[in-house]
Amino acid sequence: MMEQFQLTVIGGGPGGYSAALRGAARGLKTLLVEKERPGGTCLNHGCIPTKSLLHGASLYRELQDAATFGIQTGKVGFDYVKIQQRKTQVINNLVDGLEGLLKSAGVELWPGRAELLSVNRVQVSLPDGERRLAETEKLVIATGSSEVIPPVPGIDLPGVLFSREALSLPALPDSLAVIGGGVIALEMASIFAAFGVSVTIVQRSRLLRREDREMVRRLTPYLRRQGIRVMTGTALREINAASKGGLILTVESPRGEETLKAEKVLVAVGRKPSLGGLNLAGSGINYGDHGIEVDEKMSTSVPGVYAVGDVAYPGYFLAHTAVHQGVAAAENAAGGKVSFSGEAVPVCIFTSPELARVGLTEEQARAEGYPVRVGKFPFSANGKAFLQGEAAGVVKIVADEEKGTVLGVHILGPHASDLIQEGTLAVATGAQVQELVQLIHPHPTLSETVWEAALGVFGRPLHLATGRAR
Repeated sequence: MMEQFQLTVIGGGPGGYSAALRGAARGLKTLLVEKERPGGTCLNHGCIPTKSLLHGASLYRELQDAATFGIQTGKVGFDYVKIQQRKTQVINNLVDGLEGLLKSAGVELWPGRAELLSVNRVQVSLPDGERRLAETEKLVIATGSSEVIPPVPGIDLPGVLFSREALSLPALPDSLAVIGGGVIALEMASIFAAFGVSVTIVQRSRLLRREDREMVRRLTPYLRRQGIRVMTGTALREINAASKGGLILTVESPRGEETLKAEKVLVAVGRKPSLGGLNLAGSGINYGDHGIEVDEKMSTSVPGVYAVGDVAYPGYFLAHTAVHQGVAAAENAAGGKVSFSGEAVPVCIFTSPELARVGLTEEQARAEGYPVRVGKFPFSANGKAFLQGEAAGVVKIVADEEKGTVLGVHILGPHASDLIQEGTLAVATGAQVQELVQLIHPHPTLSETVWEAALGVFGRPLHLATGRAR
């Protein structure tokens, strides 16, 4: 039996469920197909579980330093099993809430794998083997992404993990080698190092290749102070099982060939669009290994078919962009004219301290021909950061010297992921640096660092001696 829908969304991650919720809100009879639980990688195996463990790690670090603030805690320890249990509880509560939200919105949810019979017909294979058919007027593809598996000998050995498995380890390993130097790699390294695991990062190039070089250079010493060994310019050649347990890695570093031993190896070299099983070949939709090609309306090459989130190209691989893309696609499926702009997308990296960025890096701004002017202000000169014992880091504003517009904002420091939104607004609206200067920031707050950095672009921060922020 063929069931009729006005909008069908394949994939229940942030982009998919957002599209389904907005489509239903616009009055469309909406179907959401998801092979696992709603929420996708972000809610079940990525953003939320990672931040849950990171919060536990952060709290553990804070308690270890409690005596600095006159707080007597006694000997501080942790129970990793309970930390994992709380992570699972958080996920389950959020998934239950999302399922309730979808139901109350009138979205029909089919648990199973989708295959396109045509762009208007979807076949869903349910867990019990049953197949259901849906005919749809509009289609949103939101199938997300999967881990990149590098072609390295030994990559399939027991003890070699990807982020999904690493987040669910029932017990901590004594040592961990992290392959990769991107966001996932650094966040995972931070979690395990905080709980006493000996962590080594092995990265072929430099850390965080898309981020501002100066900010990464400033972050790296903080990683090392947490006990993380950082090996950049180092390529993984092979992995072998050690005779007495664990794994042996052969790497090519600037010093030549070396061997490393670790109980577990975490591979986190990136993600790629998930296109398998959809049967896109006969659909007429333009796609490649880079993903499904879309325009600013999130429309594919086939009218009435949209793609959002990690599967869409150009891609951002961020949950918050997927949400906005999903909303735009649903609005357009309902007859709207909504565009998605990726010009002011904040990127947040939850290391310790956090690193956040929006807009152009200093290198990008110079490469694009802008006459660049930079303002900086360290958290060590901010009263709120200092009294909290979180004085590590700096705010950096990249501006157009001639026009005075804000081109990029970079924050390394406490709550950078929250503070970056002021920079996002500035970049999105083409704000002038002077507008940030004139904006009154409350005292004492961390937000004053952004104001002081703006002051530093064309003058000098108020609470900083000349030259100290360089």
